[in-house]
Amino acid sequence: MKGWSIRKKLILFFLFATVIPFLISTIFTYQYTKETVKNRFISTNYQVIKNGSNDLSDYLNEIANITKRLYGYHPFIKVLDEGVSSDLGANQLEISRTLLYLYNTRPEIEQLHLYIENGHDSYTAYNSKVSSRGKYDDIYTQPYYSYLNKNHKFLVIEPTHKIYSYNNLSTLIDSLPNQVISFHQRIDEIPSDKLLAYLSLDINMTQIQSISQRLYNEESEDFYLMNNKGKVLYSSDSKVIGKNENYAWVKALTSQKDHSMEWEDKSFSGVLMYEKLKQPFEDLYMVKRIPYSVLYEDARKTALMNVLIGLPFLCMLVIATLFISVRFTQPINVLIRNMKEVEKGSFEVRFKSLGNDEFGVLGRHFTSMVETINDLIERKFRLELENKSTQLKVLQSQINPHFLYNAFQSIGTLALKHKAVEVYSLLTSLSHIMRYSMNMKEDIVSLKQEVDHVKAFLSLQKQRFGSKFEYELNIEKEAELMRIPKMILQPLVENSFKHGLETRTGSGKLLISAELNGEELILTVSDNGKGIGQQELNQLKTRLQQSYNQTDEHIGLQNIYERLRIYYGDHASMQISSQENHDFTVVIKLTTIEEKRDSDESINRG
Repeated sequence: MKGWSIRKKLILFFLFATVIPFLISTIFTYQYTKETVKNRFISTNYQVIKNGSNDLSDYLNEIANITKRLYGYHPFIKVLDEGVSSDLGANQLEISRTLLYLYNTRPEIEQLHLYIENGHDSYTAYNSKVSSRGKYDDIYTQPYYSYLNKNHKFLVIEPTHKIYSYNNLSTLIDSLPNQVISFHQRIDEIPSDKLLAYLSLDINMTQIQSISQRLYNEESEDFYLMNNKGKVLYSSDSKVIGKNENYAWVKALTSQKDHSMEWEDKSFSGVLMYEKLKQPFEDLYMVKRIPYSVLYEDARKTALMNVLIGLPFLCMLVIATLFISVRFTQPINVLIRNMKEVEKGSFEVRFKSLGNDEFGVLGRHFTSMVETINDLIERKFRLELENKSTQLKVLQSQINPHFLYNAFQSIGTLALKHKAVEVYSLLTSLSHIMRYSMNMKEDIVSLKQEVDHVKAFLSLQKQRFGSKFEYELNIEKEAELMRIPKMILQPLVENSFKHGLETRTGSGKLLISAELNGEELILTVSDNGKGIGQQELNQLKTRLQQSYNQTDEHIGLQNIYERLRIYYGDHASMQISSQENHDFTVVIKLTTIEEKRDSDESINRG
């Protein structure tokens, strides 16, 4: 945007200031309306489903209670107890009268079947008539009678199915409905639990359909009445009635604590609500599915209305933005064009006035300035003024390390010419120390490099102290290959001279050793200097565990330990032991690890 003109920036700013708030407001309004409508829709529809489940439960209870009426009719119960054969004519008449009475109590009853345990007699009432007596010896081949017998239940509902003839006693005609729901009930002697009979009622779907159709919109919503095994008793989709549908949403819905959930799959995207029917039909579920297209229809209409109302005003704002931006930047463009002409040497103003506002004032001042410059150029004969300035550069030179190395080499050569071999040897050691110390490219070196550096340092100290100082190096060959942080040993050796050997009156000795113990590298630096007492030793160990302090007397030890902790973490340790006026020993233990250049560089950068 740096290269954009003011006009473009103004247009973009005004568009952002108008269009973006409008879009954000529309989106938030739509989202809020959508959630509000969804919550209200779910609440309303759940209440409808709940009321519908109560109505359906009451209706099914009415059908189930038909059988209970028989317990108050003693002649019929007596026939069931004694059997039809005890008085065939009178008993059959009683059975026929009772079955027809039950058949006519509800118009949706399509068929009745009565099985009498005493005598294994079977009767069917259908088409307003009662069949002749039939024998039903293998009664428990009928799965629902078998279920009632095994589980000692008094009622079981057979989900929607095609009507069939019980014991081949019914002659079913085409006028009968194809789909029915069957109530299979057990009739026991009271107060004992002796089985007297089984009674089955087949009812058509008219009443269930009537109750269900009040609960959903046929054009846009789906409705299911199903049991907990997925068997559909009734549905808005007639093709699935009486079938086992293993819908994935059934298990997901019934496992929810709430009575609604959102669901999306290939065939449906929307909200589902369900309600269990009351006792004794709690294994039946009433489910309603509402697609998002229906759920959010009102929200979309509201959002569309807002857009249609706001769009004309938005267009007016855009047009006003363009007009204001053009009018605002037009004087600036006029001034820019005239300035370009002045740059080319044409001192002639090509506009009369830019108005009476700030741009007009700027235009008048620009005109006056051009006229003044033109007058000066003409009066001074277009004299060219040149200002020349010179800048002095101060050269700063730094002593190049190579200069020092070359100087050492020259001095060493001169020492050899004068047969001063010891001077040459000392210069070589000093050169090695400086080269090693000034090499900043490597932070991790081999133990052999570190030991060679220490040897050079010790050779200088040996020259200084002579026979008053001895040192011993015990370095295992395998340990020389180990990689360690640079400048670890030399500060320990220097620390021995500073705090121990320099102040010792007698002969000083320094021992440096390195050995491998499995994957652990053990470095030891020990001297026979003045050492320190137990109290000072404890204080030193405590300070090592604290933050690095440049004012501390033992800055070298702290610096080394801090660097080791950075490189190795918990894989590094430093142990210090000392006896006053006897010795001072530092033992470093490092668990050898693979050198990782990237991590080293990151440490260096830190």
